[in-house]
Amino acid sequence: MTLLSKSDQEAVTAAINEVERETDAELVTVLTAQSDNYSYIPLLWAGILALLVPGIANYFGSWLGADMLMLVQWGTFILLSLLFRVPGINTRLIPRQVRYWRASNLARRQFLEQNLHHTEGDTGMLIFVSEAERYVEILVDQGIADILDNTVWEDIVADFTAKVHQGQTRQGFLDCIASCGKLLKEHIPATHERNELPNHLVILP
Repeated sequence: MTLLSKSDQEAVTAAINEVERETDAELVTVLTAQSDNYSYIPLLWAGILALLVPGIANYFGSWLGADMLMLVQWGTFILLSLLFRVPGINTRLIPRQVRYWRASNLARRQFLEQNLHHTEGDTGMLIFVSEAERYVEILVDQGIADILDNTVWEDIVADFTAKVHQGQTRQGFLDCIASCGKLLKEHIPATHERNELPNHLVILP
């Protein structure tokens, strides 16, 4: 998984500039590799599986003494805790609902941190992507929500999400910005020149 290159970021900036020239919306794009490190997940799964050790030992015959059983249990916990930290394994242990919940929380924090709730006319729009979670969300302020129902973004988000799955994050951003721009130009056209927020792609560490 690689975040966008310099030229990719410049292409996203150009797309935002084009939309903002013809609409009153203020677009901000945010990309993160992962919305959470999920450090508790390996410990949780390792703990659950380690608790099964006594039952398994008992099922196959109580050939382990109490002291040895405790050592095996602790050894199982430590080994699995390390194994489950491997990125490819870690992500498969995280329920989709948890991944989406963490990504959604981060998107809402970014909406506030990028000052999208303080724009003239309340026309801020966030396009948020979390690659590890394969998560895309569009959040808009009240000035846009009053004119365009949230359902209009669903197909755009679905298309972008599919592109993230395919490793086409750059193209996903460009198509998403263009599709949003088409709706914004029709319903929230530019009334005067302004540029309140940065147009470059924000990449979270």
